[in-house]
Amino acid sequence: MDAANVQLNDIALFVEVARRKSFSLAARALDMPTSTLSRRISELEKAVGMRLLNRNTRRLDLSDAGQVYFDRCQSLVDEARLAHEQLLSISSQPQGKLIVSMPDSLALLLLSDSLQEFTDLYPELECELDLSLRAADPHAAPFDVMLRLGEPSMQNDGMEVRELLSMTRYLYASDEYVAQRGEPRTPADLREHECLRGFASEAASTWLLTRGDTQERVVVDGRVTANNMGLLSDFVSLGMGIAPLPAYAATQGRMARDHSLRRVLPEWRAAPLPLYAVFPSRILPAKTRAFMDFIVPRLEAANGEATEQA
Repeated sequence: MDAANVQLNDIALFVEVARRKSFSLAARALDMPTSTLSRRISELEKAVGMRLLNRNTRRLDLSDAGQVYFDRCQSLVDEARLAHEQLLSISSQPQGKLIVSMPDSLALLLLSDSLQEFTDLYPELECELDLSLRAADPHAAPFDVMLRLGEPSMQNDGMEVRELLSMTRYLYASDEYVAQRGEPRTPADLREHECLRGFASEAASTWLLTRGDTQERVVVDGRVTANNMGLLSDFVSLGMGIAPLPAYAATQGRMARDHSLRRVLPEWRAAPLPLYAVFPSRILPAKTRAFMDFIVPRLEAANGEATEQA
């Protein structure tokens, strides 16, 4: 190690020893072995090319060079420690602007009645909700957390992606639709019905249905597709067709409360829909951790209620 490679940590160790004038007391304060501390100071002296401490069996004093070094370094170490403590304070106390991107159907379910509770818990937080379905790109449009149903579209390496849970889904239709078109009795009957899909793709048109240990795949068709769960729920409410929906979307849609929806093929479940959280970094600031601690139990409760109703 030469002077160009002096570690800031070693300078902080030297300042601690110089203040206490004792390796043993400094080692105790730093929670490290005395032998390790002594070796690190020796390496620092070798790096700067001069003795900083005069050691003898009775006492430890600063050399002339060590005194100059201590006078210049102690304020730097104190400032660095203060900056670190202030950073920890900022990171541990939720504050500032929190930007959350999530589907509007989730926002209506989770935040319409509870956002006030969250903001009351953290009065120094400002919440900005983005209900668009833009791709995850923190450079194009910064965010703190993005909740997405289905596999997230990743555009940037280094982002943290976590699967929170799988949303249980069932098939729903309105009473009006069933009165006009009849009710399917088997999965194969869905081929004769208007099926509302998220996308007009082959994958979105092949529904996997499960009943106990039995699985059936059925290719469906329909004249309407929409990549928005809340809108699909509204279309079901208007009698436009059958769609696989999480129970929350079937009950909390913008129009579901004013229309009677029913589960069709009630013994069958549609493939679950994974819910992911995307973060721009693996290191989560306090504001993001606070939001996730608040929202995840509500997501689990909504999904649990859906499962219990099965």
